[in-house]
Amino acid sequence: MNPLLGITLKICSVVVFMAMSSVIKSIGGAVPAGEVVFFRSAFAIPVIVVWLIWRGQLREGLYTRNPLGHVWRGLCGTTAMGLGFAALALLPLPEVTAIGYAAPLLTVIFAAMFLGEEVRLFRIATVAMGMIGVLIILSPRLSGLSAGDLGNAEALGAILTLTGAVFSALAQVFVRKLVVGERVTAIVFYFSLTATVISLITLPFGWVIPDAGQAVRLILAGLMGGVGQVFLTSSYRHAHASVVAPFEYASMILAIAVGWFFFAEVPTLVVLAGASIVVTAGILIIWRERQLGLERARQRQSMTPQG
Repeated sequence: MNPLLGITLKICSVVVFMAMSSVIKSIGGAVPAGEVVFFRSAFAIPVIVVWLIWRGQLREGLYTRNPLGHVWRGLCGTTAMGLGFAALALLPLPEVTAIGYAAPLLTVIFAAMFLGEEVRLFRIATVAMGMIGVLIILSPRLSGLSAGDLGNAEALGAILTLTGAVFSALAQVFVRKLVVGERVTAIVFYFSLTATVISLITLPFGWVIPDAGQAVRLILAGLMGGVGQVFLTSSYRHAHASVVAPFEYASMILAIAVGWFFFAEVPTLVVLAGASIVVTAGILIIWRERQLGLERARQRQSMTPQG
């Protein structure tokens, strides 16, 4: 284990994924979200394959015992990705990022519902706190719905982002089931593969021929998605999840900076306040997971015969 390297790789993944989101946002909705998902997934595959070849794990890294599990994970993950990309054209980048933080909170709920994981009072309270933060962020956007303005683009963007977080959390539940018997490399590869195939379903719904600039950005987004996934996967090889996971929230700082300098987006005090609550809740959940992990490790050690 090399915690410093793991943290560095995690931060690199956050930077690359934020750059990818920024490139997609720069297209401004001119390309349908399903088509964006196709480019993001298809051009990530060569990066992942090269990485597996470099590690000498191409054959064993792609072996799977549970192909159907990858399909279900792909359906949820692809839906989440498409909704998130669509929302980027409707909402400021910091806002999309902040609402997306609902995903790990929802994962706790879904893991209890579908995997039977025990959720104690501390995590219930923390999830509730985080969801209050999400509601604070959403409240100005959803006011258009309360006024009957169903065509409000910002309200639609907020709904798309939150729905994307729901599907992202469901995808994480499938990942938790897959990691029991599947290699992480297989999970990464087959997600890109299934997302590429599933995105083709949206072909009849208005794909466009991108111009040269859009095509370059779409391909770049795919390559960056692959590189970011490699960084992310590698980070968990060098440090425990509880060590590297909190650095995911550095994406909020990057989102504010990128939104400010490249898209002239200034986050409101409501968004910043809500994001602070959500980030605090997420970090508390990670901290609690680490404490429980240490407790389980001590229990196993005490049960190990001595001498």
